[in-house]
Amino acid sequence: MNTDSRLQPNQSDQPSGTREVLPTWLSARIALRYISVGRRSQLVSFMSLLTIGGLVLSVTILIAVLSVMNGFDREVRESVLGVLPHATVTTQERPLSASWQALDERLQSVPGIERTAPVLTANGVLSGPLGSKGVLVNGIDPQRELQISRLPQFMRSGSVEALSEQRFQIIMGQTLADRMGVGLGDSVSLYSLNVSINPVAPLPVQRRFTVAGIFRVGTQELDEELVMIALPDAQALYRQPDSYDGLRLRTRDVLAVNQLRDAIEEQLPQGFYVETWTEWFGAIYENIRLSRTIVGFLLWLLVAVAAFNLVVSLVMIVRDKRSDIAILRTMGASPGMIGRIFVLQGCLIGLIGAGIGLVLGSLLALNISALYRWMEQATGTSLLSADVYPVDFLPSQLLWSDLAWVSSGVLILCLLASLYPAWRAARVLPAEALRAD
Repeated sequence: MNTDSRLQPNQSDQPSGTREVLPTWLSARIALRYISVGRRSQLVSFMSLLTIGGLVLSVTILIAVLSVMNGFDREVRESVLGVLPHATVTTQERPLSASWQALDERLQSVPGIERTAPVLTANGVLSGPLGSKGVLVNGIDPQRELQISRLPQFMRSGSVEALSEQRFQIIMGQTLADRMGVGLGDSVSLYSLNVSINPVAPLPVQRRFTVAGIFRVGTQELDEELVMIALPDAQALYRQPDSYDGLRLRTRDVLAVNQLRDAIEEQLPQGFYVETWTEWFGAIYENIRLSRTIVGFLLWLLVAVAAFNLVVSLVMIVRDKRSDIAILRTMGASPGMIGRIFVLQGCLIGLIGAGIGLVLGSLLALNISALYRWMEQATGTSLLSADVYPVDFLPSQLLWSDLAWVSSGVLILCLLASLYPAWRAARVLPAEALRAD
């Protein structure tokens, strides 16, 4: 006698069945519903919102801080190193210009060196209406200097070309001009360390210069201590006719300048030596890069903590939805589908948190310089001192690569954080879950 077919178990009621009866798109719909706020699961919804908030906060801070570090890196490379030479060849001797020109031709043949320019470097004392100050004087060839320096980009008034238009013109930093109490077109006295011997008394050699330009880079060493005059004027003031003491070099890659040191030294005669920017600002630049690495690592730990909160949130959701899981299993959902629900939920939380965090972080990074200026004006204090930092403002540079790395990293962490709760959900037995409820 045949057994009544109604007594045979339905294949869809078997949790261990291999055929998945429910559609695959249902996993995404259920996962999205679990994220939304529900009247029956306010605690679970609160945990989901708390996890999203943690991701938003950590991603926002990470993007903003990385942008500030990128800004400092850019300012050192483009602003400070845009005004200063990448390397300088100097000597304690006083070779004539013909010897320098022969050396200049040899150095320009070195692969990696783009431009060269002569310079006469000396110490001096600048005197203005409000007082005097020791300065570093650079006697330059204005036309060749424009080929290796980005100083024209930082000119507030006047121009570098004015040095060659008339004799005894001078350009200086904004901080120094304010301290001297002078502006464009005013006169200042520049004293050299040479002494003029006369029958009455020794007198310092000095000349009256007209302010032909004022620049502002944002670095104390440049804005307060550097002045530039034309090379013939420097030779006359420092009594070095037809001679100068250095060649300024601009390389193709500023970060690889030390790799050219050996090639440059092969071209140098006895008594000449080369100095690179790493000897002047290398420590500051390396500190900025090291700080970026350390701070970035610590902020990624903050993102990891937010991802750990996701694990706790999903585990609580699994415990709260045990009856729903049991019903889905009896309706034909496979363990893989149950696991997919919670993996998708974790990824959706990560996607929402990362998306909002990227938007807020980008807005903060783009406006952080203006926000910093507002804070300085509101508090009346300078938060970044030029005595300590290479710039006296808060720079920022938002890079698409940072956005891509942060978003992909957050999504990977959220995916990994979802695996354990999804595995726990897939192991829920319908009979035990319904009996417990």
